[in-house]
Amino acid sequence: MHMQLLHDNKVMIFDRTDFGRSNISLPDGRCRDDSLDTILKIDCTAHSVVYDIKSNGIRPLMVQTDTWCSSGALLPDGTLVQTGGFNDGERVVRTFTPCDDSEGCDWVEFPQFLSRRRWYASNQILPDGRIIIVGGRRQFDYEFYPKNGFGSDDQLFSLDFLRWTRDNTNENNLYPFLHLLPDGTLFIFANTRSILLDYNQNHVLKEFPPIPDDDPRNYPSSGSSVLLPLDESNIDPEIMVCGGAPRSAYERASHGTFIRAITTCGRLKVSEQYPSWVMEQMPIPRVMGDMIILPTGDVIIINGAELGTAGWEFGRAPVIRPVIYRPSEQNDWRFSTMASSNRPRLYHSSAILLPDGRILIGGSNPHIYYNFTNVEYPTDLSLETFSPPYLSSEYLPVRPTILSAGENLSYNKPFSVRFLVQEYLTERVMSIRMVTPSFTTYAFSMNQRMVVLRMSSVSRAMSDMYDVDVLAPSTPEIAPPGYYMLFVVHANVPSAGAWVKIS
Repeated sequence: MHMQLLHDNKVMIFDRTDFGRSNISLPDGRCRDDSLDTILKIDCTAHSVVYDIKSNGIRPLMVQTDTWCSSGALLPDGTLVQTGGFNDGERVVRTFTPCDDSEGCDWVEFPQFLSRRRWYASNQILPDGRIIIVGGRRQFDYEFYPKNGFGSDDQLFSLDFLRWTRDNTNENNLYPFLHLLPDGTLFIFANTRSILLDYNQNHVLKEFPPIPDDDPRNYPSSGSSVLLPLDESNIDPEIMVCGGAPRSAYERASHGTFIRAITTCGRLKVSEQYPSWVMEQMPIPRVMGDMIILPTGDVIIINGAELGTAGWEFGRAPVIRPVIYRPSEQNDWRFSTMASSNRPRLYHSSAILLPDGRILIGGSNPHIYYNFTNVEYPTDLSLETFSPPYLSSEYLPVRPTILSAGENLSYNKPFSVRFLVQEYLTERVMSIRMVTPSFTTYAFSMNQRMVVLRMSSVSRAMSDMYDVDVLAPSTPEIAPPGYYMLFVVHANVPSAGAWVKIS
């Protein structure tokens, strides 16, 4: 249900605690004793693991309270802050700081830390290292982590926009899409409408035109959204929203009628004086599709369904063919359909970008509990990876390999990257890009961000070895402090990512 890549090349994976027992035992005879749990009061199985990409192994972790439909973000030091959930977890903050497995680090929980219940809320890391936590079911406000005073309401701020944009049928505009803009303001999209928020002054600066067609895009309609790559040479922020389900889809699915998902994507240049949505048609209608920015700056749309909506048993006709969208191409050349998987990935699945350029995909459970038999779409607890075309062996001659990069970066300061490539073409087909590891759940990758850096020169060190001088991101508004994957992209073929930290 939830995945977060960590800077030690491990992936935090967790699910809700009230599905029942898992097949993974907690270590050292530990058990969860929870009188408030709706299914198991005593549970000695794990509902969270750290997955090691290199070894393909897992280490079980202990989650005490229910994490169902929660949210998360990484602090600048790489600590995962995970907020909210259901039942006894709705006001809990949980943290996990990566460590060597032998050290046995685990979740640390802070009960009643949040000022309001945060179930289906969204998170965004801010330039000053705080995390803003927005919305949730019947919560029309936002708060911050950390805050002044444990459990206090002195940093709880009302946001009527969330009240106005809810779907009156379900009171749902859940998991709103949040994007930090290069001027430090926050773009918030809920169902069909969007605003620009100055969260420091609790002031809505601007309301954007509604996305055309008047069909909602947030849970349970569950489209997805990205902030397209920010190029330091020409900062022009643009939001993209794709897919979702028509306004009546949830109610009709509850009565057994599954209607076609939305086929459109909208792009909005938010810095224009009079911004307007530019609409495009996807090759496949899709609800619950994850949008992941690839190292090339293209966007993959993967997982989801063609019919129905998010929710238990409400999706049909799984979309097993991902598409890749190329933002800089001409209109008719932007979408490409990829090879299909044989595994439906519906409700409660997720996807993230790995440092080697693959997409890690996991889960799928459109049922109230685990259900593996006698159903159309059984619970799927597997992981698989999708390899984009740039990983094909035919591109080996032009694929760069990073030898060294500045591990600790300072804003607007130069650093050097050394890389190998067999057939170097020209710096005109080369770029250096930084990508944040995102927290993905319910078709939205929170904190996802790519920054294309400014290069000053490329020189040949020896044979197939090259040095490129680069300027780090200019401000924390463009690249909030923390860990990033740095990629060298040459002839539209990326290297594996190298971890860098900017502060």
